[in-house]
Parts: sequence; structure tokens; C-alpha cells
Amino acid sequence: MKKHTLSFIVGLAESAGRLAQKMRAAGGLSIGYKNDKDIVSEADMAVEKLIADGIRERFPSDGIWGEEGGRNGASSDFLWIVDPIDGTTSFVHGQPFYSVSIGLQYRGETIAGVVNAPALGEIFSAEKSSGASLNGKRISVSRRSRLIESVLSTGFACVRAGMERNNLENFCRILPKIRGVRRFGSAAIDLSYVACGRLEGFWEMNLKQYDICAGVLILEEAGGKVSDFDGGARFPEHGLAASNGLIHREMLDNIGLQSVTGSASPLRKKNRG
Repeated sequence: MKKHTLSFIVGLAESAGRLAQKMRAAGGLSIGYKNDKDIVSEADMAVEKLIADGIRERFPSDGIWGEEGGRNGASSDFLWIVDPIDGTTSFVHGQPFYSVSIGLQYRGETIAGVVNAPALGEIFSAEKSSGASLNGKRISVSRRSRLIESVLSTGFACVRAGMERNNLENFCRILPKIRGVRRFGSAAIDLSYVACGRLEGFWEMNLKQYDICAGVLILEEAGGKVSDFDGGARFPEHGLAASNGLIHREMLDNIGLQSVTGSASPLRKKNRG
């Protein structure tokens, strides 16, 4: 990665995680509302500032796209994509399933990613073409090859956003066909759990790049597969489906592209792989 070292990103994510935990332990967090259900805490803002300041100090010409601060430095070849606290609802409610997610892209391709779940003591990381790790130990996806043997996770950002077409139909369709379902509330953690074999798959709608940038690379480097709901590469805009690769086709058969676009694509079967 030339000057952009994975160890720097890990260190930055660790510092961000410590700040989040410190602010959570102190209590009395000031909460704002993006809409009736989507909240932002003062910790989101403080953690993103810490990350952005750390990046600018070392790489002042790089672009940064943060969930709270938006995008700047668009002319740079390097773009940092940051979700300071992915899973703010869990964070605010004192639950451990939240994470700091930092991804780095070079000319539009993700080349490094780190997901730090500080309350769980786990740091997932990956560098392009170099594999993925959990707390420094190599990880890989599970080898379960049938949907009925699989544990999947999902989320309901689409319901929170009030989308007319949402994930409930998919949830009801696939639930009887799997071993179990989990709801962690952080897409970055969901993707990382598929990467280390704790889950076989994850799907969700209405996600943003800062939710998934680091997690997608971690999963792919661990041997997994990521697509949109039609098996193509238009994610997360057309839904995000992530798996160990072995159950991907069967999983896609049970989540509907029509739930995103309103109609099934004529290329649906052709594109699936």
C-alpha cells in the first residue's frame, strides 16, 4: 500500500474505539436525530473527528468520506471511507455490537479495511490480495454449503428509513429455510462475522458505502462473495448479499430484487453465479 500502512489504520481504529468506549462509560451522551428512528450521538461526531484529524495529519492530500462529515478531497487518488460508530443504536443503548469502520480506496478500489468492535475486543483487518485477520490471526469463511445448515444475519435500515419496499418479505421467505438468523445492528460486524465463519451469510437493504467498505474487503479477502440482490456488482444501491460463496446462489434465490427496484430483472438468472 506504499505509504498507507495497515498498521496505521489499525492503530487509528484502536484509538477511535477507545474514545467511543470512554464516552459511552461517561454516560450522558447528547443525542440528535436524522429522522424519527435514525440517531446520531456526540460520540459519532467526536470519533469521526479523531479519525479525520489522524488521517489529515499524516496524509493531508487524501480525500475523506465520513458518515457524519460528508465527502471532501474528491480530487485525490486516495479516499478514506469512515463510519465512526456503525451501530449507534446499540452503542447508545449500552449493547456491545457496534464498531469503528475505516476503509481505504485507491482510484475507486478498496485496498485496505479495518473493523474494530471495541466492546468485544475484536479487530478485523484486511489488505488487498493479502488475506484477512482477526486480532492478527488469519481468518476464512465457513465451509457449510447448504442454506438449511446456515446461520444468516440481516438488518432493517430500510424499515427505519420508512421505505415502502423493505426487507420484511425477504425475512419471512428465507427464515424457514435456514438454521437461524441473527440481528447485530452493525453491517461492518455482520460482514466480518461472515468472514470469520460465525455466519454463512448476510443481506440488507438501504446501506451506504461507509457501512460496508471495510467489511466487504475483509470478507472477500477471507474467501467470501459479495453481490447485489441480482448477483451483480451494483451494491449497496441494489441491495447487498454477502456469503461464504457456497450458499450464495441459494441465498439469492430467496431474497427478491423486486424488493429494491419494484420488479425482477430479466437478467436475474443469467447474472447469478
